[in-house]
Amino acid sequence: MPVRRIQIGQVWKNDATGEAYLITKIYTEALASVAVLRKTGSESEPMLRVHIGNSSGAQTLPGYSPTQDFENL
Repeated sequence: MPVRRIQIGQVWKNDATGEAYLITKIYTEALASVAVLRKTGSESEPMLRVHIGNSSGAQTLPGYSPTQDFENL
């Protein structure tokens, strides 16, 4: 699901496993933006890096869905 802007502190759900992930960092790498995700409640597990998709002025994390409506915050 696209959102206007992906931000640090948002929680996203993995569509395949249903596990929740916290966005801890966002950075630009060459021509792409990357979000660093950490599984909630698991500080010892390795972090994941997911390329942020852009379409029609909205951002997406392929394979992930937002856990709440960030547009109304």
